[in-house]
Order: sequence, then C-alpha cells, then structure tokens
Amino acid sequence: MLIGAFAALVVSHITGNVGVALFGGIVASSLLALVFCLFTITLRANPIVVGLALNIGATGLVGYILPLAFSVQGTFRPSGLQVLERLTLTPLSEIPLFGALFTNHTFLVYLSWLCVPLVAFLLHRTVWGIRLRAVGEGVEAAHSAGIHTAALQYSAVLFSAVFASLAGAQLSIGELSLFSKEMTAGRGFIALAAFYFGSCQPWPTAWACLLFGFFEAIQYRLQLFGIPPQIVQMIPYLSVVVTLTLVQVRKYRSRLA
Repeated sequence: MLIGAFAALVVSHITGNVGVALFGGIVASSLLALVFCLFTITLRANPIVVGLALNIGATGLVGYILPLAFSVQGTFRPSGLQVLERLTLTPLSEIPLFGALFTNHTFLVYLSWLCVPLVAFLLHRTVWGIRLRAVGEGVEAAHSAGIHTAALQYSAVLFSAVFASLAGAQLSIGELSLFSKEMTAGRGFIALAAFYFGSCQPWPTAWACLLFGFFEAIQYRLQLFGIPPQIVQMIPYLSVVVTLTLVQVRKYRSRLA
C-alpha cells in the first residue's frame, strides 16, 4: 500500500496523468509482491518474516528516495499535482440522512464497493476461485489433486498487490494530495485483522472493514471535543484488538459446544 501510494504520486507528478499514475502504482506494488512470492512460494520462506521484512524495507526505501530525489524529508507535497476527481452523484446525495455518505468520493471508492460482490463471485462461482480456495485450505492436498498451486498462489498475491496499490493511491492522490512515509499508519495490518474477523469470506470481511472505518472516523470527531489526541488515536487499533478477542472467544466456545 505504501509503495503504491508513493509510486502513484510520483508518476502523477511527473506525467500529470492520474491514469498513468494508477498504473505506475500497480506496477510498483506488483514488483514488490513478486519479491514476496519468490521468497515465500518458490523458496518456501516464512511468509510472516518475509512480510515484516518487506514492510520495513518499503518504509526505508521511500525514506531514502525522498531526500535523494526530491530533497524533502518525510513528506512530499508537489505543486500542481494531478489528483483523482471526486464524483458528485446527485441521485445518491438526495437520500435522506445518509445521502452524504454515498457521494463526493473518487471512483476508487465506488470501485471498492463493487469489488466485494465481484471477489465473492470469483471465489465461489468460478473454477479459478474454487481452486484458489482449495489451495488456501491445504496446499499439499490441492497439489496431489493436480492443481498448479504455485501459479494460483502467485496470482492471488498479485491480485492483492493490485488492490493494495489502489488503496495507497486513494490515500496519496485521492484524499491527501501528498505523500508521507508514515501515511498508511498500520492500515495494512488493520486490513489483515478484518480478514481474520471475516473468516476468509468477502462479505464479512467487508463489514469488518466498515466497522474499523467507523471507529477511525469516530476518532476524528472526538478530537473536536478536547479529548487528548493520544487517547483518541488509540480507538481504531483498540477496536481491532477487541474485535479479534471476541472472534477468538467465539471460536473457543464453538469448540467446546
């Protein structure tokens, strides 16, 4: 996500074209994903160790490039940056009470909503998705059934890289019009928590993302009431801890039943 945000903003700054910027973010994130695939799938390294190493490495890489290429430290805000246009959907904006929630977003926000049923369809109604789920349940069993497990794993990670890069681009050229090396603020790990909360299913995972997004929005509102910001900023991450604890309690009780 961080690499996608950085690449999208830099390409937009250089080319002045947001379409090319999104493509640049996808390419950059995909290259990093291929490194992850090489070590975890081909060389069979521990995915958690490799993932942490790449996260630390990505932060260090952008922190190195910023002062070297753009003579800035930490935050890069180029002038005249081309950003994603916000769409005003008049029919949706006229919905009572909730109309403001559904308008004045970039197309990536609406695309993310559409991707939930699309991913659910791909995973449960296509041969590729069924085989991918089989690989996720048990690589060795799927391989013994004649499934090309490595190819499916590579494709799944690359799909994830595309989605992560678009999420990063939404932050840099969709919301903030700048890049900061700490701008993702652990959102990738929150997405991982949503995945566990949703038990690997697209719709419950989407609801978990909505829940965590709600708590993140709450923290911004509470800062207006003079509450210490350190306490308020804990709310999204505290909600993740509480949610995952409840999930584990539910699983424990189901095993006892």
